[in-house]
Amino acid sequence: MGRKVGMVHAGCFNVRLFNELTAEIMPGVEVVHLVDEGLPSLSDKQYHERVVRRLGMLSSFAEESGAEIVMLTCTAFGRLTDEVKGMVNIPVLAVLEIVADEAMKLSESIGILATHPGALSSASEIIQEQAALTGKKVEVKPLLCEGAFDALRREDFATHDRIVLKRLKEPMADVKVIVIPQPSIERVLKQIPEANRKVHILSSPHLSVQRLKERLDSLAPPA
Repeated sequence: MGRKVGMVHAGCFNVRLFNELTAEIMPGVEVVHLVDEGLPSLSDKQYHERVVRRLGMLSSFAEESGAEIVMLTCTAFGRLTDEVKGMVNIPVLAVLEIVADEAMKLSESIGILATHPGALSSASEIIQEQAALTGKKVEVKPLLCEGAFDALRREDFATHDRIVLKRLKEPMADVKVIVIPQPSIERVLKQIPEANRKVHILSSPHLSVQRLKERLDSLAPPA
């Protein structure tokens, strides 16, 4: 029996990206994708319990489909793995937690670029929480790409990319590392030559799939 992982997305546009990354980083591993496009509208904290329930339900569907581990790619909901993993019998990872932890290792001067307010606030909160736990002082500069998320949802990729590229240039002079928490921005990063990247830019999709592979490799294969 081959290896299998589950991924829970808040947008269908992430399925193709993560399929490509999985084929590149962990070839031969099957991915069970589950998409709930209603999740971004519930990013407000008042919907916390509802979001956890839905993420847990989707994760359980992945488990029932044979996934050995599940990853939450939706970045607007903060550190929810502790709550979601209590609803399944397999490990649960989250893209946002992975990229936030990596940023802390690189620098205490961190920029965050996002197209959705929920992703921006969640990433900022998690980095501050991690800093408090480790006794570090961090300076976080959040930057919202206004209008880009709406453009993405109507599949106006040219407008989305133009807004993100323009905003991405702004924090490079002020921070040492830029966190890109949303997988949907990955397409834009490919348009930036390495020579123009003056600081570390953490792409959440690549990093998270690498960590997913490491965790999968640590598990005993199914009988």
